[in-house]
Amino acid sequence: MLKYEWVRSLKVITIKQPFATLIAKGLKQYEFRTWKTKYRGELLIHAGKTIDKKAMERYKNFSFEYPTSCIIAKVDLTNCVLIDETMKNKLRKENETIYYGVLQDENWHGYGFQLENVREMDPIYIKGKLGLWNYEGEINEKS
Repeated sequence: MLKYEWVRSLKVITIKQPFATLIAKGLKQYEFRTWKTKYRGELLIHAGKTIDKKAMERYKNFSFEYPTSCIIAKVDLTNCVLIDETMKNKLRKENETIYYGVLQDENWHGYGFQLENVREMDPIYIKGKLGLWNYEGEINEKS
């Protein structure tokens, strides 16, 4: 059953595949960026048109569909944490396979957007943008 809702404006973040789908499936609780955000609240996950082919190979055993250029989930962005060695160790313990990219690069420094309360949606096809951007329109959460 679908729950349709008209939204005036929701924040959106565009993420490469397969990472957008890993978030939508509840497997990836952090999205990594070199910039931090003060925003907290509902956030739509947009699967960008760009695909990380090496990562797709790494996660092919999940057998998920990986749509592109569409909004696929709604989450709550609850925190923005510095990714230091302590946090990298936490991520290693949590799921080294999912967080492989950020863990394998010793020189990477940035932030993790903590994502909770994941709700998958039927795809809404729309062009993505950089940074956090706004979406106005209808959304349909799967129940």
